[in-house]
Amino acid sequence: MIWDWAFAFEILPVLGRAAIVTIEATLLGFIIAALLGLVLAVVRIAVPWTGWTISVLVELIRSTPLLIQIFFLYFVLPKFGVVLDAFTAGVLAIGIHYAAYCSEVYRAGFDNIHRGQWEAAIALNLSSWTTFKDIIIPQAIPPIVPALGNYLVALFKETPLLSAIAVLELMQTAKIIGSETFRYTEPITLVGLFFLAMSLVSAALIRSLEGVLNRRTMR
Repeated sequence: MIWDWAFAFEILPVLGRAAIVTIEATLLGFIIAALLGLVLAVVRIAVPWTGWTISVLVELIRSTPLLIQIFFLYFVLPKFGVVLDAFTAGVLAIGIHYAAYCSEVYRAGFDNIHRGQWEAAIALNLSSWTTFKDIIIPQAIPPIVPALGNYLVALFKETPLLSAIAVLELMQTAKIIGSETFRYTEPITLVGLFFLAMSLVSAALIRSLEGVLNRRTMR
C-alpha cells in the first residue's frame, strides 16, 4: 500500500505538535532578523565609520551556509563557555542569518528616500533618532514589505535545518516517525503539504499587509 489514510490520520496530532515548534522558530527567527537587520541598516547610515565593518559582517554571514552557522552556535560556542539549547541556537542562527539579508533590504529602502528629506531633517536640527523614527522609517517600510515577506517565507522553509541539531520540528518528527514505522510516504507528504499551505497563507497575508500600507501611504 503506497498510502495509508488510517496511518496518516494517526500521525496528524504528532505532526501538529511539531508544527507548533516550526511556527515558533519561524516567528522568533523573523523577529530577530527584522529587528537586527533594521539596527544594522540604521547604524550603517547614522554612524558612517561603521559602514565598512558592517558590510564585511553582512557579506560574511550571507556568504556562509546557514547550516554551518547553526553548527557553530550549537557546537562551537560551548568551547567559549556559551551553552545554548538546540532550539535557542537554531532560532538565533536563523535570525542572524536572515538579519544580514534584511539589512540590505532596509538599506535599499533608506536609499530610496529623496535626499531632500534628509537635508530637511538636518536643517531642522533633528537628531538622528528622530529623523529615522519619524521621517525615514515610516516612508521606507511600506515599499520593502514584499521583500521582507519573501524572506519570511524563505526563513520558514529553512526551519527543517534545525533537525540537524535534534530540534523536534516538523521534518525531524517526520523522520522519526518514518524510522520507527518504516513508512515515510505519509509523514513526508504531510510535512510538504503543511509547508505549502503555510507558505501560500503567508504570501496572501503579506500581499494584504502591502495593500493596507500602500493605501495609508496614499492618504
